[in-house]
Amino acid sequence: MTERYINPRTDFGFKRLFGSEFNKELLISFLNAIFMGEQDVKDVTYINSEQLGDRVDARRAIFDVYCENQKGDKFIVEMQNVYQEFFKDRTIYYSTFPIREQARRGGDWDFHLSPVYTIGLLNFNFAEGLDEARHWHHEVKLMEVETKKVFYDKLTYVYIEIPKFNKRESELVTMYDKWMYILKNLSALMERPLALQERVFTRLFEQAEISKFNHFELKQYEDSQNAYRDIVNAINTAKKDSFAEGIEKGRAEGRAEGRAELIKMMKQQGVSSEDISRLTGLSIDEIECRS
Repeated sequence: MTERYINPRTDFGFKRLFGSEFNKELLISFLNAIFMGEQDVKDVTYINSEQLGDRVDARRAIFDVYCENQKGDKFIVEMQNVYQEFFKDRTIYYSTFPIREQARRGGDWDFHLSPVYTIGLLNFNFAEGLDEARHWHHEVKLMEVETKKVFYDKLTYVYIEIPKFNKRESELVTMYDKWMYILKNLSALMERPLALQERVFTRLFEQAEISKFNHFELKQYEDSQNAYRDIVNAINTAKKDSFAEGIEKGRAEGRAEGRAELIKMMKQQGVSSEDISRLTGLSIDEIECRS
């Protein structure tokens, strides 16, 4: 492998850095960076990432990372590499699991809930509903429409568009900037950047160095990296096909517009519909419709 450091957008890479008890200081730093002072996460407890429904036949959910902080606030963190038509629906559905599991069985319960945060790290531009937004961080809460004020502050969805982050190393100021730079560029780095000198990044680069993997870890990462590349290749192929289809459609529309303009000019010169039909191959009816 030519890379020195793992790709954190692969399943193995993301879970190695953020999904293990051994590296939880990385997750703590990342969460505090995302919420920019609104959260003061001092510790996290990992929760089983496989969530079951109320019934045996109910659909389950498997999160990349699921944890709670020292106050009991719940955090779902998901790396999403491929756009899905109903991705927003999926994040809403996922948030119902940490809400539902807080219900106390038996005795009195006053419906008091701890906050739930669903964080989607998106390796694509999240066009649906956010196509006009140039920034890469989007925080969504329930809002009262008329006053535009937050109606319920215990349910938060954060969508982070990794491709939109384009700061260079010299422009990194906040810890959030630095974590975003890591997410986007780690696998392309050959040395630790000077801008990333915080102690937490010492831990990160140690855990991300591929040469330190044992045989089993290396095999897991290679499989995960191959799966990631398959996804990227499939997306690029689809984009090329779509682009080619768009070009051909444009050409067809251009030919149609050109024919219409030609027919109009010939008509103005007094050329009969019959002669135009003979010259263009169009039927008389088509010529009459276009003129």
